[in-house]
Amino acid sequence: MEREPMRIREGYLVKKGSMFNTWKPMWVVLLEDGIEFYKRKADNSPKGMIPLKGSSIHSPCQDFGKRMFVFKLTVAKQQDHFFQAAYLEERDAWVRDIKKAIHCIDGGQRFARKSTRKSIRLPETINLSALYLSMKDPEKGIKELKLEKDKRVFNHCFTGTCVIDWLVSSSSIRNRKEGLLLASSLLSEGYLQPAGDTSKAAAEGLSDTPFLDLSDAYYYFPDSGFFCEGYSSDDDVVLKEEFRGTIVKQGCLLKQGHRRKNWKVRKFVLRDDPAYLHYYDPAGGEEPLGAIHLRGCVVTAVEDMPDTKKYDVDNILFEIITANEIHYYLQAASSTERTEWIKAIQSVARTGK
Repeated sequence: MEREPMRIREGYLVKKGSMFNTWKPMWVVLLEDGIEFYKRKADNSPKGMIPLKGSSIHSPCQDFGKRMFVFKLTVAKQQDHFFQAAYLEERDAWVRDIKKAIHCIDGGQRFARKSTRKSIRLPETINLSALYLSMKDPEKGIKELKLEKDKRVFNHCFTGTCVIDWLVSSSSIRNRKEGLLLASSLLSEGYLQPAGDTSKAAAEGLSDTPFLDLSDAYYYFPDSGFFCEGYSSDDDVVLKEEFRGTIVKQGCLLKQGHRRKNWKVRKFVLRDDPAYLHYYDPAGGEEPLGAIHLRGCVVTAVEDMPDTKKYDVDNILFEIITANEIHYYLQAASSTERTEWIKAIQSVARTGK
């Protein structure tokens, strides 16, 4: 029986059309021998497939003025395909894996991720289900804490370092490297869940290991009652909208209008359930002026635009393309704040409802 090609990486990217200069969000899947792209994540059949054999990848690609974090894949027939990631680290992760996949094809090798230690083997006696129950023991298990990071409060969670410390102290493992392997297995089987951008990024393949032995990487038990609260350090009044989800990020941004293309300051509130970015009149008012549905969206940084000369300062624009291909252009106060908004919106788009 022929083996199914391994899925190396998948996620939403913005892809340039092959005939027209249109950029659309696509669910992109990197396989060992090619790249498939789908209109939506839930689709069963791809819109197209790009073979990797004989291909070459170019990054950074500066063929398009206003689009940042673009990489170009040139196939054997000299046809170019352009993809745009949301930020630098995400682009570099895609490029790294595609380069490795091409190298493996050219060398007749199987694609294999770098192991933390090839010689490590988990003892056959380890039972993940039993280990999970021990970790949740009220007296001898891992202590659930309230932790704060990036203006958010994480309730009923613990750090990656705490997990490895507990595995070592309980004699479940022989060393911390073996602990990473065991914790990664617990994560992949759903016994542990990532909380926060750092641990979620690692779990999605943006790190050498899916689990992180770090004090700022947060995790929780799936049935622990975990919840996250957002708070603001801004001087303006926090609006108390009646939504189910917690506030992930909020603040004022410039938003481009759809019809007149004029820019206005709006107060934006990002919540994780439902996955909407609501915007309000910054002068006050409890009812939102509108909302951007984020489920399945793509968000990317952009540079200058022809009709934004007045506000184009220090490359602080970004674009949200919704699942039904509506484009929203926003401007942050700084490049750092833009990156924070992009990562926060990405997180909600992946996990929100």
